[in-house]
Amino acid sequence: MFNKETGSVMSHPGSVDIIDFILLTVYPVGALFIIEILTRTISRISKPIPSWLKLSTQGVTMIGFAVAYTVFMPYFADQDKAHDVEPHAITAFCLVALAAALFFQARRAKINPEKSLY
Repeated sequence: MFNKETGSVMSHPGSVDIIDFILLTVYPVGALFIIEILTRTISRISKPIPSWLKLSTQGVTMIGFAVAYTVFMPYFADQDKAHDVEPHAITAFCLVALAAALFFQARRAKINPEKSLY
């Protein structure tokens, strides 16, 4: 992405600041940790939550973030820059790839829970 103001090439889309770009990368990680903490807490208090259910929930969450980063980016950006907001396609692609890995692990945990490491 070429920055018209400085004449330099940026590694992130020009419609968000670098801090916003880092935060948009950290939010899905935070969601993974929150789901992990909630399932461990609930498993200690009541009956254990199966790992396939936790992994599936994390996969669905990553798909949700991927959709949000491609479709709803104008709502996340500054209002003065909202007209030229670019979707975060690479970030969304990485989130979809992570979701595929999570769904694969969930399937593996559902078929044989002893082989599941998560």
